[in-house]
Amino acid sequence: MKWFAYALAAAVSIAPAFADDSSPVGLWKNIDDVTGKPKALIRISESNGVLQGKIEQLFRAPSEEQNPKCEKCEDARKNQPIIGMVFMSGLKKDGDDYTGGEILDPDNGKVYKSKMHLSDNGKKLNVRGYIGVPMLGRSQVWLRQE
Repeated sequence: MKWFAYALAAAVSIAPAFADDSSPVGLWKNIDDVTGKPKALIRISESNGVLQGKIEQLFRAPSEEQNPKCEKCEDARKNQPIIGMVFMSGLKKDGDDYTGGEILDPDNGKVYKSKMHLSDNGKKLNVRGYIGVPMLGRSQVWLRQE
């Protein structure tokens, strides 16, 4: 019986090494491409092979509104709270990338085409929002939190 306890303890201690870092599903911290500072925690989920991202937390200065609304949005998200908002959707696996989606920038209310891919053994997610072709856009690196 003692061997079982040791085996269980060993299995539990190495389990994080087998975490699935081959998928972007999970919690991510996005880093602002302009300031270099953390901006939000984003939960990416998958349903029927399609990914979406929801904002779980914002990192804001104490002087800023802590639960802002998307005042500049032009769709059904107009004046909705940014925290809890699905702002990224429609991404599907395409080789090593996830493409065909769209991403909302709550700061300006604009919706962009999007694509992303994992790097650094699944610890980083390179996210690109663009107009027309991927060359015309911005990129952010998100860091896996769990």
